Amino acid sequence: MIKQRLLDLMVGFFVLVAVLILFVISSKASTIHSFDSDASYVVTASFDDLGGLSVNSPVRIAGVKVGEVVSIDLDNLSYRAIVKASILQKYNAIPNDSSMSIMTEGLLGSKYISISPGFSGDFLANGDKIEVTHSALILENLISKFLFKP
Repeated sequence: MIKQRLLDLMVGFFVLVAVLILFVISSKASTIHSFDSDASYVVTASFDDLGGLSVNSPVRIAGVKVGEVVSIDLDNLSYRAIVKASILQKYNAIPNDSSMSIMTEGLLGSKYISISPGFSGDFLANGDKIEVTHSALILENLISKFLFKP
């Protein structure tokens, strides 16, 4: 009887630990982010094709995360995707002639925005629009162009 209770107690303890581990893993992988919007500024860019970019995707310069995508919308006139990215205030010296590209982590990984800094002496500020953008390369489109080339 005591052995059975001890065994039940140990099994319950391990189940509780497993549930806690799953909770920690799921909270790390979810869209809950600790991104401080007060210490950041928002820039906008438009793209022809996002290729799976989503809200909360990282924004990087030279591989370093400097911000994240905060909203994605569609321009009803040009039918281009409008992306708003929040950049941390400590990265406030990004030239305003910089360009944005949608990149893929690995061959089939998730999408992120890469900023290629320009050479201007003026820097991006809250509400600025990045004019030079490069849309995502869609693997299916590339394969179909190769297979069905005239």
